[in-house]
Amino acid sequence: MPDFSQLPSVEKLALALADEVTLPRPLVTGFVKRALAQWRERLEQGEEADRGTIEGDVLSDLRTFASSRLQPVINATGVLIHTNLGRSPLGQRAANALGEVATGYSNLEFNLLDGKRGRRAGYLETALAVLLETEAATAVNNCAAALVLTLRTLISPEKNEVIVSRGELVEIGGGFRIPEVLESSGARLVEVGATNKTHLKDYAGALTERTALILKVHRSNFYLEGFTAEPAPSELAALAREHGIPLVEDLGSGAVMNTDDLAPIDHEPTPQEVLRNGIDLVIFSGDKLLGGPQAGIIAGCSALVARVKGEPFFRAVRCDKLILTVLQECIDDYLRSRGEERPDIPVLNFLALPLDDLQSRAEAVVTELDGLPVRTAIVETTSQTGGGTMPRAGFPSLALEITPTGMGLEKLAGRLRSADPAVIGYVHEDKFLLNLRTVFPSQDKALANALRKALQ
Repeated sequence: MPDFSQLPSVEKLALALADEVTLPRPLVTGFVKRALAQWRERLEQGEEADRGTIEGDVLSDLRTFASSRLQPVINATGVLIHTNLGRSPLGQRAANALGEVATGYSNLEFNLLDGKRGRRAGYLETALAVLLETEAATAVNNCAAALVLTLRTLISPEKNEVIVSRGELVEIGGGFRIPEVLESSGARLVEVGATNKTHLKDYAGALTERTALILKVHRSNFYLEGFTAEPAPSELAALAREHGIPLVEDLGSGAVMNTDDLAPIDHEPTPQEVLRNGIDLVIFSGDKLLGGPQAGIIAGCSALVARVKGEPFFRAVRCDKLILTVLQECIDDYLRSRGEERPDIPVLNFLALPLDDLQSRAEAVVTELDGLPVRTAIVETTSQTGGGTMPRAGFPSLALEITPTGMGLEKLAGRLRSADPAVIGYVHEDKFLLNLRTVFPSQDKALANALRKALQ
């Protein structure tokens, strides 16, 4: 018989652990109850453990669980759009507006002039169309939803074929692939061309009376070089118009400014460019290079945008007031800065940050570490845009190289992850680095404090 006497009381253990984490007491009790139930099963299966081992295991799991609660972190990885760290941070105006709308009531669907029901997202949609220099635009809660919604709108039982080049059948985040996304919308994928070369005649040869649209997918998370070819967008647009079918492009990353003007990196195609080239509808993300919230933006031909908004599935993926507020402020920032300096969007600021600024900040942090058991150096490194965008767009940055005395690098990294706020660096070639390009200047003091505490 298993020795259940080694199992502590749920109530006593929960009370003992409540001070270890800043979680609601009922949540701690519920967690402990489930953990002890799992231990009971393990004991029944013959595992042996004393009370101290069980209590230590539950405490460790509880700390891990508590650390999973969403909280601010200092991103010292140098990856600007870090998917695991929340992608692009918001601008200050957007954050302030979010607080005001989130903590009170708003005119979400109310006309303040006549006191009647108003048009949801009317301001945002107009502002988006102006920014993108197109007829119409709308937004839903993410880019994958925007693609599925667009496909559901444009296909029918009689016309459900979607033509895609084999070189554009990409896998996006989370293991989702374009063929699977198409299937979920009810579309039938028609592959054309080869992985490296697709010609206009390939698209033309695939057109049938069941063709609903041609879909282009921007290769935003990988590059195709060498013996390659694809038709010019204007040629493909002419072919689509000749046969009366829409041409849609999933652009993914959503850069609405010239990235090569901000940093020594490649030019990322903008929605404005592809729409001028004859694309009928363009789809892109709001939380990547645009620097806004997680959202999927659909823009282009007004008749097609109206059809998308009329699809019943639109309501299932529409934006709530929080996304609309942040996206609205983000777009306003771009419009206010048009023709002048870049908008005050963190991801754009990080891209354009001069190395001289990073050098002076790095020196100040190093000074804060004087007298501690550590060797420090300021080293040249690179940053990446991240978020599945521009995979070869590495550009110069500076990092703090931290070599503690008498402590392993993984232990130092663990201590920094346990700081408040947590600091996320990385180990590269047996060196622990803190890349300052993605650290806000206002976080430098907290970064130094976390290092001092971790090293003492």
